Amino acid sequence: MKGQENGMKNLELYVHIPFCFKKCAYCDFLSFSCDEKTQISYVDALIREIEFYGPQMKEYLVSTIFVGGGTPTWLDEDKMVEIFDAIHTYFNVSQDAEITIECNPGTVTISKLEKYRRAGVNRLSIGLQSADDEELEILGRIHTFEKFVKTYEMARQTGFANINVDLMSGIPYQTAEKFLRTLQKVVRLKPNHISAYSLIVEPGTPFYEAYRTDMERQEAGLDTEILPTEDETYRIIKLTQQYLAQLGYEQYEISNFAQPGFECVHNIGYWTRENYLGLGLGAASLLNNVRFANETDLSTYIDATKAIAQKDFEQLDGGIVQGLNLHVSADVVSRKAQMEEFMFLGLRMNQGVTRQQFQDTFGIPIEGIYRDALEHLKAEGLLEVSAGQIALTEKGQDLSNYALAQFLLQ
Repeated sequence: MKGQENGMKNLELYVHIPFCFKKCAYCDFLSFSCDEKTQISYVDALIREIEFYGPQMKEYLVSTIFVGGGTPTWLDEDKMVEIFDAIHTYFNVSQDAEITIECNPGTVTISKLEKYRRAGVNRLSIGLQSADDEELEILGRIHTFEKFVKTYEMARQTGFANINVDLMSGIPYQTAEKFLRTLQKVVRLKPNHISAYSLIVEPGTPFYEAYRTDMERQEAGLDTEILPTEDETYRIIKLTQQYLAQLGYEQYEISNFAQPGFECVHNIGYWTRENYLGLGLGAASLLNNVRFANETDLSTYIDATKAIAQKDFEQLDGGIVQGLNLHVSADVVSRKAQMEEFMFLGLRMNQGVTRQQFQDTFGIPIEGIYRDALEHLKAEGLLEVSAGQIALTEKGQDLSNYALAQFLLQ
């Protein structure tokens, strides 16, 4: 990659904007609504964190930036421009970096989008979830499908040539036929990328309280009454794969589909264990096999940025990892855990992993660690093992939770 060609290491940046107009019923992300004064204080703190880290990262070239939330586009656009200006001032950002901002329908204007473009944003990720207004209401979304279409059209009008649309399956009362109608409405607009995720009902959310009985029935292998059954969920997955393939979208990861050349570089970095630095409230990082996470309490985070200092974190084995007062945790990723992540993250992608990658990373042939798992999964028809490449078969993707679990080391 470009950074490596220049003798620099690659680095991905994630920037967290925790604000949103209203929290969705299924959401367990670190997000909340707040007043303008709090938003200004947060942006000031975030820029202080950027100013601190930039000089520490001179050996890195930033290959991607991803601004997530919350709803980043709920933030005042001039404040967002300040954040991007600070990143470009203090970090080495590649001229061809992929720069993404997440967007909810109804939270942008032509003016906002034009300012994002001038600030270097070249990829927009729009959280639609469903083209069915009844399903959107069930999810607690603040928009309609019509608002999504207007947002999408404004994005194209302002020059965005790389647009992702997030879709969600597994919504209460959803069927494969209903999800197909969502797909049909979306692909008419020809987005460059589609992320099709299954709803996960997380504890602590209104959804969990509302559909707890159904969740327990799912876990017991029984048919559900409101959430789609296991068989219906499988139909939705297969229908999505077949329909999008017919229209030229390549499935390059279990939940992601792209027109050729529009794969999400930032997410591929996560799946290939690229170094990434998380900036902002609760943001997580992985740098040189040290994983750390920022404070999740807003006032504590803001105060910590005013005097950023070193802080020691004690490990279970008695070792000490140096972090910052911004962090709530810092851990060295063990060699065993690195191997596990290499396999079950890499195998999420359709291309899988290569023997050479494993050998180069860990200095040992992959069979030296995973011979039994490879032979077992190949015999079950879940893994395709060739001279150079190792990837899940279609059956392996259908049973990915089981297949990937085989790479956990004792």
